[in-house]
Formats: sequence, structure tokens, C-alpha cells
Amino acid sequence: MPENGNGPEQGPVLVADAIVAGYVPGVDVLRGCSIEVRPGELIGVIGPNGAGKSTLIKTVFGLLRVRGGTVRLHGEEVTNRPAHELVRRGVGYVPQLQNVFPALTVEENLRMGIYLRPKGFVRRTAVVEEIFPLLAERRKQKAGSMSGGERQMLAMARALMMEPQVLLLDEPSAGLSPIFQDQVFDRVKEINGAGVAVLMVEQNARRCLQICNRGYVLDQGRNAHTGTGMGLLHDPKVIELYLGTLARVR
Repeated sequence: MPENGNGPEQGPVLVADAIVAGYVPGVDVLRGCSIEVRPGELIGVIGPNGAGKSTLIKTVFGLLRVRGGTVRLHGEEVTNRPAHELVRRGVGYVPQLQNVFPALTVEENLRMGIYLRPKGFVRRTAVVEEIFPLLAERRKQKAGSMSGGERQMLAMARALMMEPQVLLLDEPSAGLSPIFQDQVFDRVKEINGAGVAVLMVEQNARRCLQICNRGYVLDQGRNAHTGTGMGLLHDPKVIELYLGTLARVR
């Protein structure tokens, strides 16, 4: 794990404070949840199904309305700002489902990722193809004909085209084979090692905690535990309640 390189004088990249949000009027999925992402950090968010993990990512990215609390980017409040504005300000987002344009080629998907700054296409494509060399070989292939793992790689590459300072990942390993899961986590570490802060929601709790600097455990829309990734991985309460006996580290 690379050092995150942030000193005490640097403020956080992203702060979500006391967030209240949900999908149905009057029903809150998030009930006062808070997270912080500092420069260069890889932050993992885990918890049981229905805890509000994906809801948190969508709310931070402006896809769900914040009913209470604030979202700040580099100290500036961006609560309920539209997603395209956050992209322009340096936030990348990779949804869990429908995260590529299946009828478009790999190259066309990458172009869609940088439509706000089209002149940077050649330069940024060279950068993302170093991280995802398979994409260089598949430029003319339709995204819909790729495997799930390959589509996930393309989705992350497309989100990186705008050179984000923080990348939001919603369940990046969901539905993938163990081999592709390992590849995804390796690429996430590589992206973070290049200086991009990452906020990752993940069902594979053990693997997530193994690679993240810090982690948050959500339960019923609230913060249940927080600490370093390895600290949470070895915490008896977290193991018992959220990871299960199979996740015990020997």
C-alpha cells in the first residue's frame, strides 16, 4: 500500500457530514452517516446488505438528493450539486450496474468519459491504457461483447479520462469471478498509487479492508465502526458482526 502522502496541513478532498437521504419520501436509508477522504487515501466502506453503502456513494455524487447534512469537496460545499458539475470539479464515479455503453466500442466509451474536455483524449487514453493494457488491444470491440470483468475495467478507465482527484467506486467486484476480482482490486491499488484518492463501497469486505488505508462500517444508515483497514480486519467486533468467522485472519 503506498503512503498517502498527506500531511496535517492538507484538508480532506471529500467530506460527507451527517448525511440523511433515501429513495422514497419520508423513508431515510442514510440516517446521519459521515465519511472523510483525505488526499491520496483509499477508503473502504463495508457493511451488511441494506446498510446504505451504495446509497451513500450515489448521494455524494449527486444522484440522490441530500435531505440533511452536507457534502464538501476541497472545503467547498457541493451538497445537491448535479453529477456533471462534480465530474468537472474532479470527481469520478463508477456505478455497479450499467456502467458502460454496450453499443459503443471501447474507444467510443473512453471518448464519452472525456466529453467535457475532448482535446485531452489522446493524452488521457495513453495514461489509462498503461493501467488497463487490455483496452489498447480492444479499442474497436463493442463494450457489450466484453466479459463482466473487462467491462468493469473499461468503466474505471472511462471514469479516469477526466483525470479525477477522487474516484467513487460502487461495488467494483460484484458479480465477477475470483480472478477478475483480484485484477480489479489490483487496478484500484494502482490507481490510488498514482495519486487518485478512492472511496470504494464493497461487498467483499475482507479484500476491501486488506487494501484500504481506512475503512468505515455502515449499519442501518449510520456509522458503526471506523479505523484503519487492517485494524478493522482484526477487530473482534467487526469480525463477529460483519465479516463472519470465514474472514478471520490467521
